[in-house]
Amino acid sequence: MSQEPLQGNEAERKRRIAALALGAIGVVFGDIGTSPLYTMKETLGTHGMTPTPAAVLGVLSLIFWSLVIVVSLKYVTFVMRADNKGEGGIMALMALAQRSMGGSARARWVLAVFGIFGAALFYGDGVITPAISVLGAVEGLQIAAPSLDRYVVVIALVILACMFALQRHGTHIVGKAFAPVMTVWFLVLAVLGVHQIVQHPQVLKALNPWYAIEFFVSHGKTSFIALGGVVLALTGAEALYADMGHFGKKPIRLAWFFFVLPALLLNYFGQGALLLLDPKAIDSPFYLLVPGALLYPMIALATMAAVIASQAVISGAFSMTREAMSLGYSPRMAVVHTSREMSGQIFVPWVNRLLMVLVFLAVLGFRSSANLGAAYGIAVTGTMTMTTLLALVVARKHWHWNWLSVVLVGILLLSLDLAFFGANALKIAHGGWFPLVLGVVLFTMMTTWRRGRELVVREIKQGGLALAPFIENIAEHPPLRVPGTAVFLTANQNAVPHALLHNLKHNKVLHERNVMLTVDTLETPVADADERIEITPMAGDFFGLELRFGFAEDPNIPQALSLCNRSGLPFDLMDTTFFLSRENIVADERRPGMALWRDKLFAFMARNALPATAFFQIPGNRLIELGAQVEI
Repeated sequence: MSQEPLQGNEAERKRRIAALALGAIGVVFGDIGTSPLYTMKETLGTHGMTPTPAAVLGVLSLIFWSLVIVVSLKYVTFVMRADNKGEGGIMALMALAQRSMGGSARARWVLAVFGIFGAALFYGDGVITPAISVLGAVEGLQIAAPSLDRYVVVIALVILACMFALQRHGTHIVGKAFAPVMTVWFLVLAVLGVHQIVQHPQVLKALNPWYAIEFFVSHGKTSFIALGGVVLALTGAEALYADMGHFGKKPIRLAWFFFVLPALLLNYFGQGALLLLDPKAIDSPFYLLVPGALLYPMIALATMAAVIASQAVISGAFSMTREAMSLGYSPRMAVVHTSREMSGQIFVPWVNRLLMVLVFLAVLGFRSSANLGAAYGIAVTGTMTMTTLLALVVARKHWHWNWLSVVLVGILLLSLDLAFFGANALKIAHGGWFPLVLGVVLFTMMTTWRRGRELVVREIKQGGLALAPFIENIAEHPPLRVPGTAVFLTANQNAVPHALLHNLKHNKVLHERNVMLTVDTLETPVADADERIEITPMAGDFFGLELRFGFAEDPNIPQALSLCNRSGLPFDLMDTTFFLSRENIVADERRPGMALWRDKLFAFMARNALPATAFFQIPGNRLIELGAQVEI
């Protein structure tokens, strides 16, 4: 009798995993799934390459073994083990690696540099993916109707404009169509590939790694340049890890090994078989696989797949921005939740506008997927390298691998990452500069914001009065007390908040109960219930209160205060007033810390950041803000 419920639970668990795997096909694999649109063309059709039989087999072998080693072994098997309480992505990995290092400030700073630069390059990926995917799909019109060639860029811009306009409505609007569309897409990829492989089965010889080695021996420097095209087959690998928190490891692994990987390989080998039969097909090997009568439906399907691929990367940029804000690497911005069921489905208006402008500039500047291919690789390989370095730290410090294992795995993975990065570095003059410049700008802004906040906190702590003697003095010389609770947001629990001093100085009153509130962000995605709240009673009805949130959470102070009732500090929000000091940042070259231009950059970002009150969701009718000038 007891066996039946267990069997029922097991069947339900399998159905749930299957449903998650289907959802992952629609969301996680869009980017890597649209790579066949341009990879073979970019690798064999540019940089002086000729699609000879030896070159075709060599490139196919490189693509096959790159997908096996980099995506299957590195990301799906190795990196996805490094989950930060179920969350993935380079910012979550950075936080996990920093936590593994303990209190070593220098080591944590180095890891932060790796993580921030990888994240900055990921934003470059978020710009180039929509541009190259949509352009690559629409370029099928050049095959179906060559006269429409002049309209490719315009059509791509219209599609992208519609896509960015829909972002504010949330991914759930088109999310229901994601899985069916991408399932059909991968099935079509497989069928097209099988149809061509059957006609020329000799292409399967490329499964032998010797053809990749022979390609390097016979083509010399050109083979190294070709790696910059091969890496396009790996774009989207970071998304497998970044979206792990939404679907879980097992569903993503099942979808990859049993559906997505076979479909991709069949299509790549199908394109290779076509090129063995007709080298002139290098002009558009993907679309020339398609029967003429089905070309327009295929262009429509490819465009939908490209939009889905773009959607996944844009959503990833939104999520990474929220994590960067919580971890202190980005100014506060408005975050809109677009789903009541999924907290991860968010919309960041400022990021959406910036991405749209940059994507438009990329399309207008590069004008073709072939030109964008040169820019794409730098962003992808840079992020991949940073991910490998952080994952190796986690393997050593968190999983306690021995040094030999770490070194051997590191040599294998970093040799591939750096080879791909080096190959793309040769394209810097031809477009690779674009994501590098974007990455350096974002890296500078993120590190400046982090350092600037540290300097502001330092100045506040140095200029503040000690809280304990202040409370003793209040007891000896009590001011007029008014009913209610005053909550003072402060970065230092041991100093008197500026807002409290200003209130006492100008209004000559003190509330019956005064709470010094500090909000901390943890290096885990979600705070555990037992670490969420810490209350420290003080004399004279003063209380210290620390609220802790995970970096993937939205800090909601009123909601958190309602939980304090269980801890013996009840709050009636209608009888509570929040006091906050709004700092006016002044750049002063005489102050140590940062260069003057960085001080001014930080002051500019601080002026344009979302107010802390809105970020912490404090009701405006319960708030009093008092100004304070801070020189850095």
